[in-house]
Amino acid sequence: MKRFDFEVAVIGAGSGGYAAARTAAAAKLKTVVIEGGREIGGLCILRGCMPTKAMLYAAEVKHLAEHAATWGVRAGKISFDFAKVMARKDEQIKDFADFRVKQLNDGRFKFIRANARFLDAHTVQLSNGKKLTSKYFIIATGSRVAPVPFPQLNDAGFITSDDAVALQRLPKSLIILGGGAIACEFAQFFARFGVQTTLIQRSEQLLKEFDADAGATIKTVFQREGIQVFTGTKLVDAGRKGKLKTISFEQTGQRHTVAAEEILFALGRTPNTGSLALDNAGVKTEAGRVVTNEKMQTSAPHIFAAGDCCGPHEIVHIAIQQGETAIHNILKPRTPRKMDYRLLISVVFTEPQVATVGLTEKEAVAKKIPFIAASYPFNDHGKSLIMEAKDGLVKLLANPQTGEIIGGSCVGPSGGELIHEVVAAMAKRMTVGELAVMPHYHPTLAEIWTYPAEELAEKI
Repeated sequence: MKRFDFEVAVIGAGSGGYAAARTAAAAKLKTVVIEGGREIGGLCILRGCMPTKAMLYAAEVKHLAEHAATWGVRAGKISFDFAKVMARKDEQIKDFADFRVKQLNDGRFKFIRANARFLDAHTVQLSNGKKLTSKYFIIATGSRVAPVPFPQLNDAGFITSDDAVALQRLPKSLIILGGGAIACEFAQFFARFGVQTTLIQRSEQLLKEFDADAGATIKTVFQREGIQVFTGTKLVDAGRKGKLKTISFEQTGQRHTVAAEEILFALGRTPNTGSLALDNAGVKTEAGRVVTNEKMQTSAPHIFAAGDCCGPHEIVHIAIQQGETAIHNILKPRTPRKMDYRLLISVVFTEPQVATVGLTEKEAVAKKIPFIAASYPFNDHGKSLIMEAKDGLVKLLANPQTGEIIGGSCVGPSGGELIHEVVAAMAKRMTVGELAVMPHYHPTLAEIWTYPAEELAEKI
C-alpha cells in the first residue's frame, strides 16, 4: 500500500478549510492545513462578514442619533471620527483573526504557510520549495474579486470591497458598480457617513436574487437617504475628468455619464483556484469553480472541496457545513452525508435588513413548485411603528395542499434575526397553521409572522 505524508491535506485556512481540519483532527486523521494568503483568517474574518458588519453598525448608530428628534430626544449636532470608526473595526477583526491563528497553531494538525500547486492527484508542490503527499485533499481556497468587465475601468482606477474595509479616509463622492449584497451594504454605509453616493446596477432591480418587493423597498430607502440609484444599465466606458473618475452607461437607450472622486467595483467575486493546477489532479472546474457532487466530492473521488471556491452559495455557515460534510464522507463512505440546501438562509445587512430562508417566490415560479404566499407590512405593525421602522414586509410561502412552510422572507427591522423563527419552523417542517397558533409576546417584532401564517392557514 502506498504511504502518504498525510491522510488529509486541507488547502485554505478560512471558515470552510478550518472546519474540515478540526473535524479531521477530532477523528484522529493525520492532517495538514496549507495557507498561502498574506493574512490568516479567511474572507469572512478579514474582509467580509465581520469588518463590514462592524462598519454598518457604526453607520446605523450615527443614523439613529441624527434622527433622535423622532422620539423627542435632543441629540444636538452629530459628528464622527472616521479614524475611530475604522480603528474599532480593526481592533475587533484583530481579535477574531488572532483567535483563528491560535486555533490553527494549537497542535491538532500541522499548519504550513505556503501556496500549493498540484503536481498529480496525490502530490502538491509548495511555494517554500517542498512537496507533500496526501491520501485525501480538501480544496477550500475561497474567492477573490471578479475581473473587471472592461479595460477602461483599469485606466480610470477603482477600489474593491477588499480596499473599502481598509480605507483611511472617506472620499467626498463615490460611484458603486453593482447592486448585490456587497454593493448595497457599502452604498448605505458610505451615504450615511456623508459620502455623495451613486449606485449603478446592470439588472432591473437591486438585489436581483431576491423577490422584486425586496429590491423595490431598498431602492426607495436608498433614494430617501440621498443615494442616486440607476438600474437596468449597461456599462460602456470609464475614464477621468480632472481629479474625478467617470463612468458612462446606457439606460433605456440613453447614455449617461457620472463622475466621483472614487469608484467602488462591487460586481461580485470569483473562485480563487487559478494557481492550483487542478488539471494535474483530474479535478474538473467550470469558469474556475470546482465542480462537486452533493457529498462535496470532486471529479477526483479522493479530492473534496468546500466554501466559495465551489459554491453554489458563498455563505460562511454553508462553507462550514461543506467542510464537515467532506470529512464525514472521507470517514464514512458507506453512510455518506449529502448537502441539503432546503434551509438556505441569505441576509443582507442594509437597513432595513433583507433576509430569506428556503424558496423565494421568484425561485418557486422558476422551478414550477406550487405555492401560496401571503405577506404583511411593517407599517401596520405595533412594535415596528414604535421603532419608526415602517419599511418592508414579511412573507411566507406554503405548500397549497399540506400547509408546510417552504419559504420565508423579511425586509425590515432586524430581518436577519427575525428570519430564524422561520428557519426553526422549517427545520421541524411546521405548517402555517402551527406557526399561527404558536404563542408570540406582544408587542414584539416577531409576532408579525403570525399574520401571513393566519392568512395562509385560512386558505388551506
